Amino acid sequence: MSNQLDRRNNLSLDSLNFFLADVRDGLGPYLAIYLLAVHHWDPASIGVVMTIAGIAALITQTPAGALVDGTRAKRALIAIAALLVTGSCLLLPFVTSFSLVALTQALSAAAASIFAPAICAITLGMTGPRAFTRRTGRNETFNHAGNACAALLAGLFAYLFGPVAVFYLMAAMALASVIAIHFVAADAIDHDVARGLDPAEAGQHQPSGWSVLLTNRPLLLFAICCALFHLANAAMLPLVSQKLSLTNLQMATPLTSACIVAAQLVMVPAAMLVGAKADVWGRKPLLLAGFLILPLRGVLYTLSDDPYWLVAVQMLDGVGAGLFGALFPIMVKDLTQGTGHFNISLGALTTVFGLGAALSNGLAGFVVQGAGYSAAFLTLAGIAGVAVAVLWAGVPETLRGEPGVETAPTNVALGR
Repeated sequence: MSNQLDRRNNLSLDSLNFFLADVRDGLGPYLAIYLLAVHHWDPASIGVVMTIAGIAALITQTPAGALVDGTRAKRALIAIAALLVTGSCLLLPFVTSFSLVALTQALSAAAASIFAPAICAITLGMTGPRAFTRRTGRNETFNHAGNACAALLAGLFAYLFGPVAVFYLMAAMALASVIAIHFVAADAIDHDVARGLDPAEAGQHQPSGWSVLLTNRPLLLFAICCALFHLANAAMLPLVSQKLSLTNLQMATPLTSACIVAAQLVMVPAAMLVGAKADVWGRKPLLLAGFLILPLRGVLYTLSDDPYWLVAVQMLDGVGAGLFGALFPIMVKDLTQGTGHFNISLGALTTVFGLGAALSNGLAGFVVQGAGYSAAFLTLAGIAGVAVAVLWAGVPETLRGEPGVETAPTNVALGR
């Protein structure tokens, strides 16, 4: 009976990651296409709405992590957040004013901030720290599969029914995620372990003070690495899209979609590799491999303007982002194990790399304006190189114990 229950919980978590994949990332470019094509908004207004949504997401990431750390109603949090996202998607076709559209997107972005820390918390609470790595790799595998499937369906439905179809698709996926989380057994989650307390001490010790995070040097250096990684990475796909538009405007959108789908498909085996080998090879070799891909991509983009070359190079993003995405919660778990502040740390670091991503496009735009696309790609590659150096020199290997057996890295977690 226990094995059957475990299997149901695992399948429910698989489904949750699959259906929430597209919902977590928001409407993004689909919203821009809809507002431009259907309501004929000017690009500046579209940009302001998307900026408001981005700011809402940044502001709420850390409080969302704190909320997840402190509550035992993690499943309900995900369900409520998914319903809020569903409502905002279903409202969009019926509102046209700037203020209402901005409000729906800000609300959706704030609600979506719950998903990443809540899923990580539920995973850690179900598996404990020893099995967390393998289960996180499986989470990311289903997440990327869901993203690829959603992108394909969005393209198909938008072609058949117009841009508004994307909103209904996202609403349907959000509702499916509510059903999936319902089938995760409430008593399968150890809420003390879920916030990063050691399993042997869960229920006996209270979370440590906030100062433990502020004095955790490896965690702070890892945060800097994350910010630099996204500062270098976020602008690369938009720059590739612009180059594709300059080369062949008619093929720019299909080729950009191909970039996204192909990268997501490459992320699936990358996430599986992390799940299978991060407890054997260690975290740092895999993370360094993911970081090294980024400066390589930046340099390769400058070698040719051929559209198919650009798409092929962009596929390398699937390796870098796939490894980073799967290793990110594992590293945060390792570096905060025993503190009881896993999820708020996850939210805080997500905010940090979100700031890096937000600044990336502006920086790249100024460099393109002043010196051209090649200079922009080389600038981003240089930033990525700095990220590699900081990771290499400043962030320790966080796997402890014998290969294949993970133990809580107490000294690392406490910054000693």
